[in-house]
Amino acid sequence: MKKIISTDQAPAAIGTYSQAIVHNNTLFTSGQIPIDPATGEMLPAEFELQAHQVFKNLAAIAAAAGTDLQHAIKLNVFLQDLENFASLNHIMGEYIQQPYPARAAVQVARLPKDSLIEIDAIIAVD
Repeated sequence: MKKIISTDQAPAAIGTYSQAIVHNNTLFTSGQIPIDPATGEMLPAEFELQAHQVFKNLAAIAAAAGTDLQHAIKLNVFLQDLENFASLNHIMGEYIQQPYPARAAVQVARLPKDSLIEIDAIIAVD
């Protein structure tokens, strides 16, 4: 059985998807972009600000499922500019310590709301 995860500490789903699903003790999040859940507004187009908000949104969803980012198994990172790769690594290190999850990071032409970053995650739930 799958269990829907929803929290007001992360941006609400605005389409035909859920914030996250738990199935067989594994959390699958939808892609998170840098929307402030308190205001519903997109953060300014500054990579570091946006990246921190994305990790905060993912952490809030993980907490709602009873887990945390340290239990992440896989992250898929979408960047508008791979020049931000070093900043991504630094910021990610503030939220997740070794052993790090598996990760893909790819440059894409465009993201929702012209976000500079989007991340989805697969996270173990104890």
